[in-house]
Amino acid sequence: MPDALTRTAVDGSPHTVSELMTAWGRGWAVCRGTPAPVAVPGGFRVDVGLPGHRVRHVLHTYDACSLGRLGRELTEPGTWIKVSGDRAGLRAALPDAWTLDDVGHLMSAPLTPGAVEPPAPYATRVVVEGGGVVATVLDAAGHRAASGRLAGAGEFGIVDQVETEPAHRRRGLGSAVVRALCDHAARLGMRTGILVATDDGRALYRALGWTVRSDVSGAYLREDPGPT
Repeated sequence: MPDALTRTAVDGSPHTVSELMTAWGRGWAVCRGTPAPVAVPGGFRVDVGLPGHRVRHVLHTYDACSLGRLGRELTEPGTWIKVSGDRAGLRAALPDAWTLDDVGHLMSAPLTPGAVEPPAPYATRVVVEGGGVVATVLDAAGHRAASGRLAGAGEFGIVDQVETEPAHRRRGLGSAVVRALCDHAARLGMRTGILVATDDGRALYRALGWTVRSDVSGAYLREDPGPT
């Protein structure tokens, strides 16, 4: 399994995957309202505290032996492991008790000012909230049509939770949210944007100038929800 420490982007970015993953973890924690990440060998741990997602370990530097050892040591239901690497390697290294998650895509882009207005009758609102920034596209009635979050980590701006309501999709609202967040980040002096995209979201971000840096693969130990 490859070590992600020294990978560099095809666009000439000076940042390694390990730097991007570490900054992403800090921003993700702010966006999700969790305690700050705690450094562990090869990455960090976040105490998420949600049913089915109690804690997550995120690794950017590892090998099959260290990953397998971690998978044997972590036994509590609701525990997650995320790695910057391929899904097949993660599956091969972990014990059978671990269930694989969908693959994400670590992406980065230079941050530049310049927001994009959504089509009429939509309007964008950007507010500071909970240590981060929330951009919301509102419809004519003032209801949320799309939204996303931004958190800073030094020179990095982490974009997270970009979502468009089903009734408002395919109207460029997701792009308007991302551009609003990037504009705000650039005006605050952040220089590099980071996010982890789904398969569906990857095409949107590529069209906006983002570059895929690494797959992000995940696995978890199922937590029995108990009687309802």
